[in-house]
Amino acid sequence: MHNDNCHYFALPVAPARKMVAMRNSVLGSLFFVLAFCGLVPDAIALPSYARQTGLPCSGCHYTPPELNAAGRLFKLMGYIDKVKNTDIVAESGGRRSGLDMLASLPLGAWFETSFTSTRAAQTGTQDGNFEFPQDVSLFLAGAWASHVGSFLQVTYDAQDDHFSIDNTDIRYADKKQFKGKDWVYGLTLNNNPTVEDLWNSTPAYGYPFIASDSAPTPAAAALINGPLAQSVAGIGAYTMWNQHLYFDGTIYRSDHIGSPQPTNGQGTSLNIRGVAPYWRLAWEQNGRKDSLEVGVYGIHVKSTPGAVTGPEDSYTDFGPDFQYDHTLGKDVISVRGAFARENSALVASQSGGAADLIAHHLNSGNANAEYHFGNRYSAIFGGFVTSGTSDIALFAPAAITGSANGSPRNAGYIANFSFWPMQNLDLAAQYTAYTRFNGAATNYDGAGRNASDNNTVYLLARFVF
Repeated sequence: MHNDNCHYFALPVAPARKMVAMRNSVLGSLFFVLAFCGLVPDAIALPSYARQTGLPCSGCHYTPPELNAAGRLFKLMGYIDKVKNTDIVAESGGRRSGLDMLASLPLGAWFETSFTSTRAAQTGTQDGNFEFPQDVSLFLAGAWASHVGSFLQVTYDAQDDHFSIDNTDIRYADKKQFKGKDWVYGLTLNNNPTVEDLWNSTPAYGYPFIASDSAPTPAAAALINGPLAQSVAGIGAYTMWNQHLYFDGTIYRSDHIGSPQPTNGQGTSLNIRGVAPYWRLAWEQNGRKDSLEVGVYGIHVKSTPGAVTGPEDSYTDFGPDFQYDHTLGKDVISVRGAFARENSALVASQSGGAADLIAHHLNSGNANAEYHFGNRYSAIFGGFVTSGTSDIALFAPAAITGSANGSPRNAGYIANFSFWPMQNLDLAAQYTAYTRFNGAATNYDGAGRNASDNNTVYLLARFVF
């Protein structure tokens, strides 16, 4: 989700809702304890995949959306593994084309309802915000044909009161033997850099796995951390050698949903000039009880705010990530982290008065540790930090959302607890706390609001069917 008023963007991590649970000491303390115990992840375990493969959600997930080794292989191979008796087939040969498809459409859905409370109400609003629903998502997720499958999501947002495209990844995949080693290769069409990734360390499916859509969020975020999501279209190729070495390269163009086509760039702060290349390189090592991934990822974007001609802003984001999973009997410990460095030259923004300086940098990092109690409970705790170049025009003063000193500095932690009474019902409590928000701990916006006033209690119920 991008912010049309600046060139660093709101972290996709933490929209949230409002309530006085933090002013209510009893309720606030209760939810803090619950949240400090753990997390509930954003469920990408879909019944359409379970129906197709004949496996429960736990066949591919520790708890959704955290993929285990089998889940990563399923995604790598294009979401197409299926039970044979679910197929309709016709042999090919000569002038006759073949057919291989599921006997029924691979459809799924979820319904989310939530409650949000911030420590201090946002000016002029009622805290203790209950959304029924927060959103409803429909999925076309599974095999389309031989070697072709999808994760395609369309979401109804209650605040906007309409359906729109959400994270989407359509794949072609195949596997060969080369010198006695597995060689997987494929193509991806997607609308969010990192959505094609196999691990839960990079932004699209990284922690936090759930988020409120009404609580204040920091103004600064690197482009790779979410501002491009659902506003681009990309085509890429990927390969994995011998179940160890993974590479993905994708090129993106702007694709602003709800805007006239072809785009003129008006009203949008990010308009890709030419193409924006995304790259991903990772090494995975799997053992009987352990799985380790280390990698790097990045993107380069040239953009003109509000237009498709004229001066350009340039962004280069890059950084390392890691993920480690260790099995303890029926339980799993997961540790993940990622860092992104963004170097930018804001020529267009500076010439238009939206930035004081041309040369900027932004550093953002996060790390988290999770304990999966079987597949019924999950507890997670993670910290995050952002720092970079101060610019009073780019990070302008404004009540709640602005910065009095022009600094992009943010820091805090997120604790989450998740309970899955059934594999298709998710109950979660999450607590987000800020020690720095938009550059300061106290009076960060110049209007008297403190970073801790944005501390958020978030409760979620998700029904997946």
